[in-house]
Amino acid sequence: MHRLISALFAAIALYAGWSSDGAYGQVFRPTTFMLENGLQVVLVEDHRAPIVHHMVWYKVGAADEQPGKTGVAHYLEHLMFKGTPNVPAGEFSRRVARVGGRDNAFTSYDYTGYFQTVARDRLEMVMRMEAERMASLQPKPGDAAPELQVVLQERLSRIENSPSALFGEQFDAVQYLSHAYGRPVIGWPQEVARLTLEDAMDFYRAYYAPNNAILIVAGDVSPSELRGLAEKHYGLVPMRPVPARIRPQEPPQLAARRISMADERVSQPSLRRTYLAPSRTSDAKQHAIPLTVLAEILSGPTGRLYAALVQGDGPAVSASAWYSSVSLDPTTFGFGASPKTGRKLEEVEAGLDRVIAALLKDGVTEKELREAKIVLRAEAVYARDSLTGAAQIFGQALTSGLSVDDVENWPRLVEAVTAEQVLEAAKYVFDLRKSVTGYLLPKEQS
Repeated sequence: MHRLISALFAAIALYAGWSSDGAYGQVFRPTTFMLENGLQVVLVEDHRAPIVHHMVWYKVGAADEQPGKTGVAHYLEHLMFKGTPNVPAGEFSRRVARVGGRDNAFTSYDYTGYFQTVARDRLEMVMRMEAERMASLQPKPGDAAPELQVVLQERLSRIENSPSALFGEQFDAVQYLSHAYGRPVIGWPQEVARLTLEDAMDFYRAYYAPNNAILIVAGDVSPSELRGLAEKHYGLVPMRPVPARIRPQEPPQLAARRISMADERVSQPSLRRTYLAPSRTSDAKQHAIPLTVLAEILSGPTGRLYAALVQGDGPAVSASAWYSSVSLDPTTFGFGASPKTGRKLEEVEAGLDRVIAALLKDGVTEKELREAKIVLRAEAVYARDSLTGAAQIFGQALTSGLSVDDVENWPRLVEAVTAEQVLEAAKYVFDLRKSVTGYLLPKEQS
């Protein structure tokens, strides 16, 4: 989820600011204001249909958990549907469904979000219910243990039953020596099994406050109408102190790391490599936007990786690169590839090393730079059509330390990226001492 939203951010933010004469304006032209209790409100108007997408984002996620309590942010997300004084357990989603809407929630490292998509005349209904569970969550003790079992079953289905997901957990734990990004969002199973209702409610009372939240609405509503509804419902929730987001940071990474994992359920071997990389809000953030452009140059059907590793006699059947610039703390720049039948992962890794070496030696061309920007802009034309897209972009950006202006200025910043900046960013990131290389193998190849 975290990576998909980041990709949307990169794509959507290039749209709307581009005009036929090459000039840049704003991207979403949002209306923003702050309630007296510290709740930040962002509105992106979209009057094409009488629909609204309503989201509440909390500036807290799995990376804010205390050691030994992994998974508590996600467990609380589940318990948020277990009742308030006027909305019994399970009734929140039933009420949304009865009016033809849909709702859900998600937890990531830097944020937790709750959303509903409804007809515009049902906006007040969901705002009333969401504000109540911000202020007065009341899960019953009898709901806690069954819901914890639901979380454990979710972990079983999404992680334990997926060799790739298990490999990813092990991989991230090796990449991050100290930071909580090395722990799974859903939690380590033995720690999740020990979570209690009080653990979740302690987390709720610490972080679920209006001054630690962002209300984002996209759709068919005016600024004056939204302000009135926000003050009527969310404005009644009192402000309260929230712990500072003090997280262990990464020490200098001085040694390349390798892992290998075999599983009898694996049918196709794969290679993964990631490098510790800056985000837009971490140290060395000047490299973040050039890295976004570099990821496009390397990946895709016309990218360098495909041309070097897949086409012709290349050793790989697939190859990709990825990077997310939107992260509160340092993130990663990653590569993935799988070998063709009869070829070895070692050949694929050697080919990847050659691509990186050539990049560090010669940089990128102006043609590659220009085409990468065109591709990002073309993708954005389609992504901007989504009612939910703008809300997700702002939610991830604002909970990760960026501002509304950072979102709106993204097109200018991307267009200003030079080939020299891309090379400088590549030299900063592609240091094997800050890397992890992993092989996921069928059991017989272990």
